[in-house]
Amino acid sequence: MALHHHSFRAAAVQAAPVFLDLDASIDKAVVLIAEAANAGAELIAFPETFLPGYPFHIWLDSPAWALQFTGRYFDNSLEYGSVEADRLAAAARDNHIMVVMGLSERYQGSLYIAQWIIGADGRTIATRRKLKPTHVERTVYGEGDGTDLSVYDTDLGRIGALCCWEHLQPLSKYAMYAQNEQIHVGAWPSFSLYPGAAYALGPEVNTAASRVYAVEGGSFVIAPCATVSADMVEMLCTDDAKRAMLSEGGGYARIFGPDGQLLHEPLDPSTEGLVYADIDTSVIAVAKAAADPAGHYARPDVTRLWLNKSPGDRVVSATPDDAGPARAIGGHDLLTDAVDGLPGEFALADTVARDHV
Repeated sequence: MALHHHSFRAAAVQAAPVFLDLDASIDKAVVLIAEAANAGAELIAFPETFLPGYPFHIWLDSPAWALQFTGRYFDNSLEYGSVEADRLAAAARDNHIMVVMGLSERYQGSLYIAQWIIGADGRTIATRRKLKPTHVERTVYGEGDGTDLSVYDTDLGRIGALCCWEHLQPLSKYAMYAQNEQIHVGAWPSFSLYPGAAYALGPEVNTAASRVYAVEGGSFVIAPCATVSADMVEMLCTDDAKRAMLSEGGGYARIFGPDGQLLHEPLDPSTEGLVYADIDTSVIAVAKAAADPAGHYARPDVTRLWLNKSPGDRVVSATPDDAGPARAIGGHDLLTDAVDGLPGEFALADTVARDHV
């Protein structure tokens, strides 16, 4: 059977949300979705936590100071199945475009850094959560689980997604590469935090992380990146010290090919808009002919990854017939698999999907 390749146009968002205003941010997202579709794009990707904005307040002062934003941030985070979520799904369907939305997901009493992949028919392809929030993000968000390191078959190819410094986690990246990811959405916040004081948070390091991911994984990387608006600075930067820690702009949306090549002219970091690139998955084979780290370029006899994709449920209901704690997932004994491994370059416990929607 001949391999089917996919050619399409993709768009990456470089824009600020209407900070802490879910409805207004969705209004803005719907406009961007329509703009991308009208330009011929079949996929549009949004920055990390575009809804309702990245919580920069947690980086600017003490936890006690940041508490003033906690209730409003929670209330304006997105809940799947809500009227607000339905509006996004309708925008994808009405414009016949796949949408990968970055959001703060509200689920019961907790928040999660999340990405929602919506098909061009408005149906959910996948929901995922950031596996490990970074540094002070842990004061706001919970963690994902092994189901969140997954790649999905779609009409455009095999698509996966990660957020921000998940691209600095070698094992998480390898788990994605090993699932034959073709199109990767790497969502980022603005690169305007701690300017001049924390080089690792700046554009050079983080755009490089997206570029290296493309080369390592042999995939197209669509890397949307938010900007910080003047309104956000006015709201959050209440003194000179805070104004020195967070600047306007900081947008570095990028789309890279599987050889690491930048596929478009970048926007100015202070400019809002969309960047576009034409994707042709047939060129992936050429890139992987040189290096496929989860295939012919691997040494599974020396190093391999064990990936546990069982869901991290907080509560598991037991019946009277249960003899003890479950050890088997999808027919595999997890303890045995951990020791003996499974065939190939990594051991994979079969996925039991977590139902977010």
